[in-house]
Order: sequence, then C-alpha cells, then structure tokens
Amino acid sequence: MIERCAWVPPNDELYIAYHDLEWGLPLFDERRLFELLCLEGAQAGLSWRTILARREGYRAVFADFDPERLAELDDDRLEAILLDPRIIRNRLKVFATRDNARAVLKLRTETSLAGLLWDVVGGAPNQNAWETTDQIPTSTPEAETMSRILRARGFRFVGPTICYAFMQAAGIVNDHVVSCFRYREVGRSTSAEA
Repeated sequence: MIERCAWVPPNDELYIAYHDLEWGLPLFDERRLFELLCLEGAQAGLSWRTILARREGYRAVFADFDPERLAELDDDRLEAILLDPRIIRNRLKVFATRDNARAVLKLRTETSLAGLLWDVVGGAPNQNAWETTDQIPTSTPEAETMSRILRARGFRFVGPTICYAFMQAAGIVNDHVVSCFRYREVGRSTSAEA
C-alpha cells in the first residue's frame, strides 16, 4: 500500500491526483506560480478541496491566469465574472486577481515572479523532515518575508499563512512527511530554474 501524507483522503481521487502529481513539486513557470498564488488566495477561509474542484473554472474565467490578459480586465468585466458559478464569487478575491496580475507585470521591470519567490529560500527548496503532519507549521519566517515582499509589490491576499500554503504547493518547501512516498521524489528536485 502506498503511504501518503495524512491530509489526503484515501478515497478522494481529485486530492490523490493533486498530492501524487503536483503538490510539493518545485515549480518555476511564471504563469503556473501566478495561478497557484491566486488560487491559494481564493482558498482563504475555505477548504483547498473547494478550490481544487473549481480549478478548471478558474482557468476558464481568468484566461488561464495569463497576467497580460488579466491585467487588462476592467471593473465591468470583473463584475460579470462575479456572476460565474465556476468560481468562488468573492468580490475582494476576484478584484485581487486582476490587481495581482498588474503587480506581476510591474515586477517584470526588475525581476521575475519566479525569481522573487524563490529568492526567499535562496533558490532551492527547503527540505523539511516532518514525521507527522501535526508537526508542520502554518507559517514560517520565510513565509512572513514572502508576504511582506509581495505586499510591498502590490499583491493582495498574500498573508503569511497563504504564502506558506503556496510555498508547500509550489515546492518551495518540501512538506511531505518523511514516510510519504513523494518525500524522496520531491526532495530530488532541488535545483532552482528561476
């Protein structure tokens, strides 16, 4: 029997696929990082399962998280998006998605989103060695630093807890427990491509 992190429900195929194929795998592509950062912000106050089940809807509504296209959305278009049942229809979160896209574009004059995010951990994933999921923190000093940097750059819905969940999902930290079959596989992906 395959051993996974305890947060993965044993009969939830969506969660299993997400855990086994995506969660914790170091991610360097700007658009995918931006998508994940926006989805983690959308998740605030909700379960990740809720967002994961709507991810394709988010991709359709938000132009596959293309920052250039999202940055151009006007308020009327965002108001129309708020009527779409494929996403969580929270006004602040929907408008933050556009604002975050604009922040990504502004950031490009100095660095890349990937470079900014990975710089927080020195360009390579932090390799943790948790025995149980109870040991895993909800935030760290690195997440607090990332949150501060992103907020200063105009990003919204990027508090320390959201940033740490993002760091886990994007493989900026390896928080698979050591008994999980993905722990060693993800741990081998340690060189930054940012």
